[in-house]
Amino acid sequence: MMDQTATAKASVLPFEHRVENRHIQTQVLLAGIIGDAIVVFLSLAFSSWLRFETTLVPFGVRTHVIHWTDYSGHVAFGTVLFLLLLPHRHLYDLHRIIHLRQTVPVIIKSALTWLLAYMAFSWLLRSEEEISRAYVIIAFGLTTAMFTLWRYLLCKIVQGESIARRLQQRILFVGWSGHATSLVRAIAADGGLQYKISGYVPSGRVREANRPDVFLRKLGSHGSIAEVLHAHSIDMVILADMNLSTDETVALANLCEKEMVDFKVIPSCFQILLPCLQMQTVSSMPVLGISYLPFDLPFNAMLKQLVDLVGGMVGFILSAPIIALFGLLVYLESPGPIIYRQRRLGQAGRPFWIFKIRSMKMNAEGDGKVGWTVKDDPRRLRIGGFMRRWNIDELPQFWNVLKGEMSLVGPRPERPELIGIFKEEIPHYNARHNIKPGITGWAQVNGFRGDTDLTKRIHCDIYYIENWSLLLDFQIMLLTLFRQKNAG
Repeated sequence: MMDQTATAKASVLPFEHRVENRHIQTQVLLAGIIGDAIVVFLSLAFSSWLRFETTLVPFGVRTHVIHWTDYSGHVAFGTVLFLLLLPHRHLYDLHRIIHLRQTVPVIIKSALTWLLAYMAFSWLLRSEEEISRAYVIIAFGLTTAMFTLWRYLLCKIVQGESIARRLQQRILFVGWSGHATSLVRAIAADGGLQYKISGYVPSGRVREANRPDVFLRKLGSHGSIAEVLHAHSIDMVILADMNLSTDETVALANLCEKEMVDFKVIPSCFQILLPCLQMQTVSSMPVLGISYLPFDLPFNAMLKQLVDLVGGMVGFILSAPIIALFGLLVYLESPGPIIYRQRRLGQAGRPFWIFKIRSMKMNAEGDGKVGWTVKDDPRRLRIGGFMRRWNIDELPQFWNVLKGEMSLVGPRPERPELIGIFKEEIPHYNARHNIKPGITGWAQVNGFRGDTDLTKRIHCDIYYIENWSLLLDFQIMLLTLFRQKNAG
């Protein structure tokens, strides 16, 4: 009788644990929604008070006396509009609440979208009294600041041990692969705030290469997965070994469904462009494929081209005196051509000449050997080290941007002689040629430039291609100005 009771209790506890976890998640999300509404409403109301009841705002024209409560309709409308935008930006996904660093750019984008939508709706629904532009500007700045501060406080509360522990999802790996190792390390780097790895079980087709190369507890055999799910209150099963037969995979998925455990698969056959994988249909049949990339949308491509055109013109004009100054310094140290051109491959593998201020001695590659510069390269000019440190040698590439051969931001172009080697040795190297190369890029501002880890550089380039936005481009440009790089 005791054994039957214990067995029944063991079969209930994992389910209760998962229900409790989801209940806590719901409470956290509900607190986020209520808190967001209060913060946005108070920010907009306080903005109207600042605008109409104080002398802190000296600009703007008032045709008649307005009391701050007269804007109650605008405040209510602005609050509802802001709150409707947040789910669209996935700000109520649990990871957006836990990880503030990922959330701040999304908050800024949401606030900018709100600003444009608010002004548009206010104009379309305008009454006799035109809405105060000073109020809108104050509301945008104050709401963005207060909303970010509130989400920071919510993030700190959720990251507290008592709540974070109850939000964690326990993960069980079935089988192993190199991608599982990467996932374990990513979870560890994330602080384990959302996930806790309980251990693994072999897939049933155990080979030495399929054993974890990081420390994980072996919780049982492949045949005892059902018992492991109960004994360790597993919330998520991740199949890492794609060598299982279809019947075995379906059986594992059915077991997880029966036990109300999330079932995930690491798509080992897709090593890049994972965020763009979606279930689609081809003649009513479901297939898994890459749906689209940001640059596949004509509007995004046109927007980036417009920014390149304007930025290229401004950059070329502003950099001309700097190019002349450092060109003179180069000539005084090493007489000869000031501008150095080099063959590179651009979008779709098309070759073009890239322009730089010469930072090396004349005939630095006279021996015919092609390669990167190295630390304390004896071929480098004294002024060359300074120029490379501050990216001054790259300034003539604004001309490449104006010619349409390069973009302000993108993967750095490489020499044809090196690409012939890289594309054979480094997986997915040529994926970076889907877009125009850039004067600067995500890899460069993260320290991967010149003679650095090529695999990490490619990962940065692919991340940029998958996650492009105009805000990311501006972020990279600012980081390029304020971060010093090694020569490349």
